[in-house]
Amino acid sequence: KSNNRKQSNIIRWFLQALTLFILLLVIIFIVLQLYSDPIKDITKNLSISSRTFRTSSQSAEGPCLRKKVCPTNRLSFFIQSGAANVVPPKICVNNELVLGAVLNNAGGGINIVVVNGKTGEILKTDFFNMYSGKVEPLIEFLKNIETGSVVLMAVYDEGSRNLNDEAKKLIADLGSSMIQTLGYRDNWVFAGGKGSSGKGTFEKHAKNDKSTNKYEEWPEIVEVEGCIPTYIE
Repeated sequence: KSNNRKQSNIIRWFLQALTLFILLLVIIFIVLQLYSDPIKDITKNLSISSRTFRTSSQSAEGPCLRKKVCPTNRLSFFIQSGAANVVPPKICVNNELVLGAVLNNAGGGINIVVVNGKTGEILKTDFFNMYSGKVEPLIEFLKNIETGSVVLMAVYDEGSRNLNDEAKKLIADLGSSMIQTLGYRDNWVFAGGKGSSGKGTFEKHAKNDKSTNKYEEWPEIVEVEGCIPTYIE
């Protein structure tokens, strides 16, 4: 009787273990069925985002793709903002890249190119971190721009946090009408000039809005191109 009891207990334990194992397999199968598609969707979205940034990066680092034909007394330009905090902006003058990742002269914040408005010579390129940097260097830079210069600007990542009224006024004096409403992680590009009085200025602005953003916390790329008189009065 003792042996029979032991055998019965072993069989009972085996059946219970087998039942639990089968139940665990059923639960795993159900979970995989429920969550396999979302996992595929997440992977797909990450792949698409990676390809998008990679394509934008190749464009930003290559030559100027847009060939704006301007009269002999005009400077042609092409400005492209950054893509999120991944791809730096690009600024071209007379179909030549003068600021961008490939030249290693672009950075987070407000990127600026200053051009001699009479000869088309590139005078200065610089960028100013407006997230964790101070605004005073930007103000000093803007004050030292000579009258008659063409000024081209592009935001990369974040360009507004530490902007103050003085800096905004100096940029507005170059012809910008949108600098006053530039917000956190907005995208913005601008072409104007010292002494332009608002004539011959170009700009575009994309607001940071989670419901419409292309790059999660950042809006889509904005760009502008055109022709500016070779001498601004």
